[in-house]
Amino acid sequence: MARRAVQAVVQRAQKLGVEHWPEAILAPEGRGHVAKLKTAGGEEIAAEKFVFACGPWLPKLFPELLGARIFPSRQEVYFFGVPGGDARFGPPAMPTWLELRDEFYGMPDLESRGFKIANDRHGESVDPDTQSRLPSAEGIASARKYLAQRFPALKDAPIVETRVCQYENTSNGDFLIDRHPAFDNVWLVGGGSGHGFKHGPSLGEYVAAHITREEAIDPRFLLATKQDFQKRAIF
Repeated sequence: MARRAVQAVVQRAQKLGVEHWPEAILAPEGRGHVAKLKTAGGEEIAAEKFVFACGPWLPKLFPELLGARIFPSRQEVYFFGVPGGDARFGPPAMPTWLELRDEFYGMPDLESRGFKIANDRHGESVDPDTQSRLPSAEGIASARKYLAQRFPALKDAPIVETRVCQYENTSNGDFLIDRHPAFDNVWLVGGGSGHGFKHGPSLGEYVAAHITREEAIDPRFLLATKQDFQKRAIF
């Protein structure tokens, strides 16, 4: 329940004194390796340190640095209606599942939303602001073919909901956690693919600890390890 969880985190953070601004941030500017920020609404923000964790929008904010190193891709998700009274496709009978060979994964019928299925194969490169949010006929046909093979009781199930989202992989699929080479007070955190939310608590603790204590980042997360071509090694 990603949306609900994010809202809960924001509410809890505000109770602890965090300010939440629903603003659009522009690319940082500055002199002497110290960045200052402005918002699209004209606000100016000064801080000791900034962390940009913007998912597929990260390369749009830093096109010269990350435009060729982070790859936003179009990913389709489907929810199929479960036959009435059939408990096989809901928890606790059905777990979250993943089949790497065919690159499909899914989740059980949570809160009667439907049986979720999606293809983990990287889709076409897209702009997260302008891509179509409508599912493709090819994607639907592929999902139905897989359902018929692995979950034959759902082969004729109706589609009750769809989502079109995006991954944002680095060249090898690993995280990006590093300081901006031009600004000492700007940190870049990305490459979460479709897994950034799931890793959020641990990744947040890791990033916060290293930034506040100035500890060295694991070399595999550094900007220098991110290439301008895709060769997926981390799933």
